[in-house]
Amino acid sequence: MTDRWALAPAEEGGVDVAPLGPDGLPAGPVRREPDLAEAVRSRPGVRRWVWRSTTEVYPRLLATGVRVERVYDIEAAETLLLGHEGRYGEPRAAAAALARLRGGPVPPDPPQRQAEPGAQPSLFEPQSVPLPLADLLAVYAEQQRRTGATAHPDRMRLLTAAESAGMLVAAEMNHAGLPWRADVHRAVLHDLLGERYAGGGEPRRLAELADEVSAAFGRRVRPDLPADVVKAFAQAGIKVSSTRRWELESVDHPAVEPLIEYKKLYRIRVAHGWSWLQDWVRDGRFRPEFHAGGTVTGRWVTNGGGALQIPKVIRRAAVADPGWRLVVADADQMEPRVLAAISRDPGLMEVAGRETDLYQAVSDRAFSGDRAQAKLAVLGAVYGQTSGDGLKNLAALRRRFPKAVAYVDEAARAGEEGRLVRTWLGRTCPPAARTTDDAVEEAGIPPTEEDRASDTRPWTPGYASTDARARGRFARNFVVQGSAADWTLLLLAALRRTLGGMAAELVFFQHDEVIVHCPEAEAATVVEAIRQAAELAGRLTFGRTLVRFPFTTAVVECYADAK
Repeated sequence: MTDRWALAPAEEGGVDVAPLGPDGLPAGPVRREPDLAEAVRSRPGVRRWVWRSTTEVYPRLLATGVRVERVYDIEAAETLLLGHEGRYGEPRAAAAALARLRGGPVPPDPPQRQAEPGAQPSLFEPQSVPLPLADLLAVYAEQQRRTGATAHPDRMRLLTAAESAGMLVAAEMNHAGLPWRADVHRAVLHDLLGERYAGGGEPRRLAELADEVSAAFGRRVRPDLPADVVKAFAQAGIKVSSTRRWELESVDHPAVEPLIEYKKLYRIRVAHGWSWLQDWVRDGRFRPEFHAGGTVTGRWVTNGGGALQIPKVIRRAAVADPGWRLVVADADQMEPRVLAAISRDPGLMEVAGRETDLYQAVSDRAFSGDRAQAKLAVLGAVYGQTSGDGLKNLAALRRRFPKAVAYVDEAARAGEEGRLVRTWLGRTCPPAARTTDDAVEEAGIPPTEEDRASDTRPWTPGYASTDARARGRFARNFVVQGSAADWTLLLLAALRRTLGGMAAELVFFQHDEVIVHCPEAEAATVVEAIRQAAELAGRLTFGRTLVRFPFTTAVVECYADAK
């Protein structure tokens, strides 16, 4: 019996399945099965399923207790291939791929369903019109041909497999949910914000801070309205262009301190307050609906709940079940280690081969032991902080690690010139990518003076910049951040496979952090599994190099105690 089968839900109900040979063609007749779960459950020897979309099929299987080992996700593969061909953004659905194959009009992708608070993710969304299995296999065969025509076919095959595995992990995390104590969350909100007044007004602490801001200006000011705050500062003889924290902190005025505190608490109330708790937590689990590969860099997004930006104080509510623990693993200095691996810079690879503080090692070599300066230099090279002190730091870095700096410099030039830029495995950045300041802010690097003065404002989230310098800065970051995203997919795939025979379950993932919920007795095994998965992912992604990818791992009852 072949270990690879194709599966397609039938328009009339049920599901069509067929075995596949090594060439990807049917190795037996197509069979109509009345029940999706039983069709999969009755074939335990199948190691890989080929289907249209994991988000279409897998939640229905998980709801019946059925899990699969591996898949090939047609629509995930189509996204990667379109990007590699410089056609990022074209319709990615299987129906669109079939139309392109046959030379017909290409239908647009159906609109993405928005997550509904309180609803079981993906289970009850309207399903798109199924493609017959024969058509699906025609698309699959064409994708195999296109993959073979890429610059590095083996890498692209690995990336497609990793992206498909990520889709499985995301669906399983959506199904499991992150353990969440609603009573603890309410207590945290009460401590931070105070009592809630009747009628939906601001809670006590926000009302007090609003009064302090108004008193400092000598008139009533709405601190939740940026335009009102900017106007109040102008009337006080102080010019500010926004209410961003970095700009406010440079201002000497008694309104600044309560204003910054108000903004912090207001953000918590809006993003993770009482309404959030009611909408996104049910049955003791937080389910934000993860989507693998949701951005051009390959980083994940969520379809609701703001899971990737949970403040540490709110993490107090993420508490393991009785007798269980949360194993929280945070990759140490991932981006510079990835840069070492993709640039093949001998000096940086040697530094990144140590399971010690990478920034301290860099500082000892190039910055006279000044760790802070070394960190700014490395992150500045990755994120594009190449003016002022950043330019001086970059020069020192270039002397010690020339191949590493040259690698990101070349990516920046390619972006500025409108060329395609790829990660190590082949994920592709389009010539005019949307640029955001997410990576810069996460690295703790403020916008450059050039950015602040730029009319195009390339750091504005969601802004489609046509500025060549902004594209170059994004491309410089993309080759590192995107390659890191590729590596984490293989980490998750390896970890998922190891945890397969255990009670432990993956429940959370963001960029460089993984959380596993497990019985206390399995915690030590999970910690070792994460270490081994990181090593395997490094070898699979980048080949055999000196670079290591260590994790800081904590076994805790409460997520907030991990850091």
